[in-house]
Amino acid sequence: MIHDVVAFLNNIVWGYVLIYMLVLAGIWFTIRLKAIQFRHFFHMFSVMRHSRTGDSASISSFQALCTTLAARVGTGNLMGVAVAISLGGPGAVFWMWVIALVGMATAFAESTLAQLYKEKDHLGRFRGGPAFYMRKGLKSPAMALVFSICLFFGYGFVFGAVQANSISDAFNGSYGIDPVYTGAVITVLTAIIVVGGLKNIARFAELVVPFMGVAYVLVALFVISMNVSAVPDIFADIVGSAFGLREAGSGLVGAAIMQGIKRGLYSNEAGMGSAPNAAAAATPYPPHPVSQGYVQMLGVFLDTIVLCTCTALIILMSGIPLGQEFGIQLTQQALANQVGDWGSDFISIAILFFGFTSIVANYAYAENSLSFIGLDNKLGKLFFNLVFLVMIFYGSVATLGEVIAMADLGVGLMTIVNVTAIVLLTKSLVFVAKDYNQHLDAGKLPEFKIDEQQEQDMRLTKNIWRH
Repeated sequence: MIHDVVAFLNNIVWGYVLIYMLVLAGIWFTIRLKAIQFRHFFHMFSVMRHSRTGDSASISSFQALCTTLAARVGTGNLMGVAVAISLGGPGAVFWMWVIALVGMATAFAESTLAQLYKEKDHLGRFRGGPAFYMRKGLKSPAMALVFSICLFFGYGFVFGAVQANSISDAFNGSYGIDPVYTGAVITVLTAIIVVGGLKNIARFAELVVPFMGVAYVLVALFVISMNVSAVPDIFADIVGSAFGLREAGSGLVGAAIMQGIKRGLYSNEAGMGSAPNAAAAATPYPPHPVSQGYVQMLGVFLDTIVLCTCTALIILMSGIPLGQEFGIQLTQQALANQVGDWGSDFISIAILFFGFTSIVANYAYAENSLSFIGLDNKLGKLFFNLVFLVMIFYGSVATLGEVIAMADLGVGLMTIVNVTAIVLLTKSLVFVAKDYNQHLDAGKLPEFKIDEQQEQDMRLTKNIWRH
């Protein structure tokens, strides 16, 4: 019965609301920000030059990027791409690219707003995210509460289960290890990491994420070099199938669009309202909220355009008929076909690192919602920790379909609330983006300060963006 209810709600959220909402929001912010993801493409990278600067009250921009990449670069890159191709054909990859390119502007918007409306907690640490800009920017505590409940459900209950499911499935397929044992180990390791809170998670992500990302790209480039002559045909197949121009894909256009956008969003999280929770905790350089928008825009690019494309090419170059394998085992078998048995082992290790870093980053996101739902106390945190760890273990032994359906619903509800909020805050967003660019054009270091007249123009609260 629960499965039927989840399926019904997913059909409404994804079939009638979210796909159009995300695309339109991405186009809206691309237009209002004057195609910032293309116009300032190289500036995304230049902002990272001083990104390791931080202080005791915050994490660095680089740590924020690694934390959000830890959540983004997870099973969506390995399992999610495989699911999209299995259900939507090669054309699903094209629509993953589309949602990423327009989503870069959306990611810029939400992370900039998270910095703009951040505040310090009672321990002197920066906190922020969608719930904060809903409460402070839109003056809507009710909207902040709804989003926080969705965030708590999605990241506290569901997403860790999805990552754990892929890890246990990979190790069961490669080594025959019972998912119960894999789940127990993952749960214990997660408990050890998350005890230290966001700064501990950020330090862990800073060490692991660059290593695992570079290793995966190098393996993918090795596979591509072995099949370089097939690359033009594969890209032609991706584009042709996306529009039904290939015979095999003529009946899959709808499925390609649906799966590409759904799995693309699940992978890069643009517009979901998850990444801003980490982005707000960073000390940006230049000292301007917009600089963190560029950092998180880069995260979407690296996640989907780079890493998801690597997985797609590995699968499409393998020659495995679509439908023969599903989920993470399709990715494992595809790489093994290319490089030998060690390819399956490599994917198992990669999914362990990708999935585990996503789990601990998910914890940091969900923890940020506790103060809005009345659980920011010892008893509430104990309840949250127990639920989070139990769901990780549950995900390890549950079926993939059940877990993905719950994840899709959690993503959908969060995204609807968050996209509505950032669209309503477009005026404030455009104001600070213009301020940043005026500094750049004048050859000055962008630094955001606000006077009373500007505050009135932006309709912001008086405690906005204080150091």
